[in-house]
Amino acid sequence: MKLSKRIALTILALLGFVTSIKLSMIYMDVNFNPYALSSFCSINDYIDCDGVAKTSHSQFFGIPLAFWGLFLYFIFLFFTFVDKIKKIRFLKFLEVFEHPESYICALGLISFLISMSLACLSIFEIQKICILCFFTYLLNLLIAIVAKPSDENYLKVFKTSFLDFIKALKNLNYAIAFFFLVMIAIAVLTYTTLTNVFTPQVKKQKELQSYSRINDYKVSGNVLGDPNATLVVHEYTDYQCPFCFVLNTMLHRAVTELDNVKVVHHNLPLDTACNKEMKAQMHPGSCIMARYSIAAGMQGKYWDMNSALFDNEYKSEEEILNGAKKLGLDIEKLKADAYSKEVEEKIQKEIKTAADLGIDGVPAIQINMETHVGIEPYEELKARLLKAGAKEKN
Repeated sequence: MKLSKRIALTILALLGFVTSIKLSMIYMDVNFNPYALSSFCSINDYIDCDGVAKTSHSQFFGIPLAFWGLFLYFIFLFFTFVDKIKKIRFLKFLEVFEHPESYICALGLISFLISMSLACLSIFEIQKICILCFFTYLLNLLIAIVAKPSDENYLKVFKTSFLDFIKALKNLNYAIAFFFLVMIAIAVLTYTTLTNVFTPQVKKQKELQSYSRINDYKVSGNVLGDPNATLVVHEYTDYQCPFCFVLNTMLHRAVTELDNVKVVHHNLPLDTACNKEMKAQMHPGSCIMARYSIAAGMQGKYWDMNSALFDNEYKSEEEILNGAKKLGLDIEKLKADAYSKEVEEKIQKEIKTAADLGIDGVPAIQINMETHVGIEPYEELKARLLKAGAKEKN
């Protein structure tokens, strides 16, 4: 390899390595340090490295993509200097790497193609971009271009790399080393995937998915929990909010495991049809759902309707009424009550109470005058309730 090419590849790989270190630091701060300040590359809602790092898309097999980047640029550096490294006596078997420029070029092209997939995911799925990530995507392409042998086209680069790999496996020392590296990699990836030790956001997502149905904790009537409880949990939700469904299910589970807890549900529909606090429409139809939940309570089946609305994702008023029939509700009375002045006043009171408490999003809970907006893992919610005065059931 020419000295000029070696210097250029070293500089590019080191730039990628340093950038990946910074990305790793951002990732660890965002996901493990609740007191960390925003990074310099979180500029707005769209250019937001922190926001990207918080998503479950920022990992692969339980390992942060930033860590994969560190590994990738280490490999680039390794192949850049492999002709020097293989002169070490016990690493002589590395002589199987006969065309390091081809390997770097092929790996750079593969990583660039993967990068383009990640870029599309970032733009269209996450709808946020990480400028440091995009910088490494360009580096990968530059590395491939710089490393390309002058006497090979890009197709031949892949062919050369593949044939050299097959040939290398015939070297016993290399084959043994490669086998052990593969075994170690499988063990590490299995551990990180199963434990999510580096990916708390994935662990949280899996836990939330485990509460995708409320069937195991359903209750009937207008009371959820101990009617004489001294600890009253006020929850504010929107029936079209998936995280509200998760919180609601968690609270249903909590009252099956804890004594001295009662849950009171309040509607906070993010629907301009009834919520005048909303500046833009978010969940059209949630006002109608709120009306029917309160109306069902007038027939003693508030939580029955609550569970039905969350569990079935009704798309129309007709579907809501068909579901109400299955609950044994008087449909004519239900319809009349849903559009009564009493129900309208109750909804408006609940919306105003939420605004007075500073609740600007759902789901939210209030425990002993302390308000918490958002979702948290079940064990954290349970610990919060125990601290506030709930008791474990015998």
